[in-house]
Amino acid sequence: MLAVLRVPGFRQYATSRAASSVANSMLQAVVLWQVYAISGSTLSLGLVGLVGFISALLSSLIGGVVVDAYDRRLVLFASQTVPGLASLAMLAALATDHVSLGLIYFLVLVTEVASSFESPARQSILPALVPRGLYTRAMTTNSALSSVTSVTGPALGGVLIALGGVGHAYVVHAALVALALLTLVPLHLPAVKVSGRIQLSAIQEGLVFVWNRKELLGAMTLDMFAVMFGGARALLPVYVVDVLHADALGYGMLSASLEAGTLLMAVFLVVVPPPTNAGRLLLISVAAFGLATVLFGVSTSLPLSVAAYATVGMADQVSMIMRQNTIQLSTPDVLRGRVTAVESVFISASNELGALESGLVATLSSAVFAVVSGGVACLIVVGLVAWRLPALRRYRTPIA
Repeated sequence: MLAVLRVPGFRQYATSRAASSVANSMLQAVVLWQVYAISGSTLSLGLVGLVGFISALLSSLIGGVVVDAYDRRLVLFASQTVPGLASLAMLAALATDHVSLGLIYFLVLVTEVASSFESPARQSILPALVPRGLYTRAMTTNSALSSVTSVTGPALGGVLIALGGVGHAYVVHAALVALALLTLVPLHLPAVKVSGRIQLSAIQEGLVFVWNRKELLGAMTLDMFAVMFGGARALLPVYVVDVLHADALGYGMLSASLEAGTLLMAVFLVVVPPPTNAGRLLLISVAAFGLATVLFGVSTSLPLSVAAYATVGMADQVSMIMRQNTIQLSTPDVLRGRVTAVESVFISASNELGALESGLVATLSSAVFAVVSGGVACLIVVGLVAWRLPALRRYRTPIA
């Protein structure tokens, strides 16, 4: 880890990523709280996920093509400015009392579109900053450093809402985005030949590459369907208010517990030898994700819910590291942006459609049933993927 931290470009990259991570995780928590406070509807929470998914679906693949065709640092810089401007617009709406669900959904749309360019740019930049032999450590270290800061995002959002309202949260979000932008200014990348042209046919190249590499397809498919069914983030405001009978501080604590679990596991992965049986470990970690989700769903105690949700974060961190190792170490640099964009579509589908699925099921039944049934469905998905895609089960990460 010390060798990774000695690389100047990585330190600048990690600082920017940390500030951005705090801002993004806080914004997600604040938006969900704001929507539920205005509407009191689980369906409205689900629609946040639907808006996010549609915007990401329409822009992610284009984002990957842009990242491979232009200077990735400039793409990253431009995409980071959008969430900051969105927060300023929301502050203006709050000041003039023009806040509505439609405006919040529009904020979700534009920030998700920006994320469709930011995510492949960030992930494509990292392999160029460190030697290949340090990439696994760099990714794990970056995840740990990011978690140290992003764990404060939801908690900070809850504290700011409790002390001064959502306006304070949006002010801090805009400031964090500005910090992320400033730390990108001195970042220098090795010169890479780019076409400077956007060709829609390039999208097909990324899709074909993923389809022909069954371990990549299996890893992305597993993550998409498991998190789609097992994700409980969209229903956290409902759990805090109606099941756990807590307040905004409890909401911040529960939201942050996921990142706390992610941090603990990331630190553990930094200090242990990098695992090579990535496919099998990915399947095991997603199964643990489903079991922890079921436990969270049946809990009526805030401490137990925090512990269960932290375990969800631990399992999710392992699966993320295994998936990223598989994708980034198996993809040539000229395709990295497009392949990462394909992955982003899968991730967006899992997160955003998962939020819609949770909201719909909770509306038709209850929040508890939605979470518990989702955890059970996650376990079923693990079994099906392990059975139908043996290439993933047998995949081992090459040692650099």
